[in-house]
Amino acid sequence: MHRQVFLLATAQALFQIVSVLVMTIGGLAGSILAPSPEWATAPIAAMFLGTAVSTVPASMWMTRVGRKIGFVTGASLGTLGGLVAAGGMMTSSITLLCVGTFLAGCYQGFAQFYRFAAGEVSDDGFRPRAISLVLAGGVVAALVGPLLARWGGELLQPTYTASFLFLSVASALAVGVLLGVNVPQSVDTADERAAVRPLREIVLQPTYLVALFGAVTGYGIMILAMTATPLAMVHHQHDLAATSTGIQLHVLGMFLPSFFTGSLIARFGVLQVMLTGITLLTGHVLFSLSGTGFYSFTAALILLGVGWNFLYIGGTNLLTRTYTTAEKGKAQAANDLTIFIVGLAASLSAGVLQNTMGWQALNMWLLPWLGMAAAAILWLRISPKGVAIRV
Repeated sequence: MHRQVFLLATAQALFQIVSVLVMTIGGLAGSILAPSPEWATAPIAAMFLGTAVSTVPASMWMTRVGRKIGFVTGASLGTLGGLVAAGGMMTSSITLLCVGTFLAGCYQGFAQFYRFAAGEVSDDGFRPRAISLVLAGGVVAALVGPLLARWGGELLQPTYTASFLFLSVASALAVGVLLGVNVPQSVDTADERAAVRPLREIVLQPTYLVALFGAVTGYGIMILAMTATPLAMVHHQHDLAATSTGIQLHVLGMFLPSFFTGSLIARFGVLQVMLTGITLLTGHVLFSLSGTGFYSFTAALILLGVGWNFLYIGGTNLLTRTYTTAEKGKAQAANDLTIFIVGLAASLSAGVLQNTMGWQALNMWLLPWLGMAAAAILWLRISPKGVAIRV
């Protein structure tokens, strides 16, 4: 059991290197090739489009063929995507660059199920920690991803070509790791198959809706702010080294808490951890409003990362309590599809909002969203259903 969680955490680290690379340099590479500044974040949006369109097919296909084949397929798409994106830089084609990041997004569509696979190979007592430990693989990405973005920036010409080649190498290494993964195919009994509820009935459970809204809030706000950050920092005269350091600290904030988030959920309850995430994201907004110096950016980004961690892991943990084994495919797919549609909208709008509103005004508009998420979690907490899920 623990070996499988370790392999999944390693695969998560390699996948997150890919994601961090695109998030760090996607907008900067796009600004070189895009016809106007508003389209600078198109490569990042293309990644989330790839994730959105691949999530449901990935889930349904893995239900049929198993996790290993699905995960290897996803990492193979990432390998191809890095090569195509590098080709886009060499030919000055933003279309080709976006096709490459779209394929990286398809890789992300498969990789999002690593955390669910960790739950499937774990017993009830270890499950929250297993999910957290797999996501903790992103700590490696926090250290390595921005460094590869920085080193690859000028290693080959045109600029950022080598960074996308590094993306391809990380994906290829993930293929090798995932060949060792063995997630048992769940066998549904006849009674379980007969008791499968329609997707609408699963989704309309109050607990499912709050889990989904919490995860969507954490992910959407994180993607919007993280996508806008490199553009905002360059606009305020910070260089690539400072921008990479800011992203590095942000990604550490995203994944370093994963070593203990599961324990916090076990001790204080999932809803309390999600509310703490809301508080930390509010802190991100306040630091963003405090100024545009390096320390204001980095403090805000660290809180953004930790807040995302608590909301995303908390939402994932809460979601696993809302469906049966036979229902997991469609329940998980609906959750992740919604998350990545919001991520797509956030990444596509980040460039426009940054150029029209500016960094501080953009962040101020996040407060109503956070308020609605807090209200939803508090409502579930005081409801009879909430009482049953506090531990």
